[in-house]
Amino acid sequence: MQSHQGMWRASKLVGVNVYNDSGESLGKINDLIVDNTGATRNVIIGVGGFLGVGERYIAVSFDKLKWSNEPLRTASTTAPAAGGMDSNRTVGSTAKTSPAPTASGAAVDAWYPDHAVLSATRDDVKAMPEFKY
Repeated sequence: MQSHQGMWRASKLVGVNVYNDSGESLGKINDLIVDNTGATRNVIIGVGGFLGVGERYIAVSFDKLKWSNEPLRTASTTAPAAGGMDSNRTVGSTAKTSPAPTASGAAVDAWYPDHAVLSATRDDVKAMPEFKY
């Protein structure tokens, strides 16, 4: 079997949380746009709204996101609730459980990053043009 280190499954990127540099949640990845060579051009992020109501989509160039395999560390970070579901996730969200970390802290067989970071404020995101399918 070929090693997959450094590669991600596109299906696992959908639902990954996106934060800004301050650790504020901006939204979640809803889709990926690829060109005819297979290169990922844009990441579609669902922003705003509450429980999907009022959500809109923005397109961000794949290279504008910084990807992290480590969980976001903030003062308000809480331990996962019973059953492995993060207490910050809502019912019906695409919760992902991370593989068990190794002694070095790196996840084993991780096919997706823990989260993405976009260098933008919430106001910047609100001002971005809406992406329409």
